Amino acid sequence: RPVRLEQLEAWYKVDLTGCRQKLIPLPFFDRFGTWIDPNAVTTADPNPFEAVAAESRAFDVFINVNMVTLIQPLSPFSLFLCHFPESVRNGYFAVDDYSCLAVNSHYTATWVRALWGLEPALVLYPPVEMTGPRLPKENIILSAARFETGGSKKQHELIRAFAELQASDRELFRDWRLVLVGGSLPENPYLERIRQLARQSQAPVEVRVNVPASELQQWYARAKIFWHACGLGETNPHLVEHFGMTTVEAMQNRCLPIVINGGGQREIVEPGESGYRFDTLAELCRYTRETIAEPGRLAEMQEKAWARAQAFTRERFQQFVRGFFQQLERDYRTLPVPDPRDILTNQRRANLFYSPVARRARALGGAR
Repeated sequence: RPVRLEQLEAWYKVDLTGCRQKLIPLPFFDRFGTWIDPNAVTTADPNPFEAVAAESRAFDVFINVNMVTLIQPLSPFSLFLCHFPESVRNGYFAVDDYSCLAVNSHYTATWVRALWGLEPALVLYPPVEMTGPRLPKENIILSAARFETGGSKKQHELIRAFAELQASDRELFRDWRLVLVGGSLPENPYLERIRQLARQSQAPVEVRVNVPASELQQWYARAKIFWHACGLGETNPHLVEHFGMTTVEAMQNRCLPIVINGGGQREIVEPGESGYRFDTLAELCRYTRETIAEPGRLAEMQEKAWARAQAFTRERFQQFVRGFFQQLERDYRTLPVPDPRDILTNQRRANLFYSPVARRARALGGAR
């Protein structure tokens, strides 16, 4: 689907002055409407992404951020950014041929090794920027997550847990409410189920759908506690939070996280310091009850949550990326020209720039 640079600037809130765009037709996917699904490609078909590979040849650096594993990089230097290895290796799998493989968390790195047999060069945590004006904190427990049709974000379970808390100590939770904020597609049966549960619940539960970013930020600023249960009871690693950007967003606004003990959440929340991690709904309820019962401790941990969130800011991200590409440029400008005989005898690939950058990535100050 065509997209304009102005749309990307508005959506991602970045300045794209000096950037240009090019739309590459992929006729293979016309039969699927506007959806491009690499998993629809088999080795019985010509690789439809050869058109993208051919375009990469014209650039010094090619960055694959869409995790399309079937794109062969033909630029001197190439970077594959993996959010999670969602596809298996097949005949057109080309991630091995990228100069540098980056992942968004150590959790993702574990599954890249297990499913692809590859070793990521660096962990590059996503930049998170949701800090807003400080507002008076209210007795709100907030959940910010999409209302997935399959219920993977576990809003149903959160409503149940909150109702149990209310019933267990009505005095302690007298003025508290649970607010579920998230995006949804039209005609979502899971969302309708959540709305019905909220109406039927004896506890105060509010459901807010497809709110603007400004309203979401206000909820973060007003709420005292943040809940996130994506991955609860799951055995499929894809259904566990690969990083946890909403958790960081909450922490940037001093909203204390009580989140699932799995996936990328383990790399964000320090148990007992900047939040809590739970394995069961019973633990979620216990940590929440203990936290609310000690307002002084809650306020102290909220400050620690804010401090911890500074490790994942856009400024930190930009600092690392800028240093990475500055080092790449220095190495690239001094790269010796390979002997054509080495290329012809396959001793050195012509399409890869074996830069020391990839080998030194961790030493440059990347995310830990």
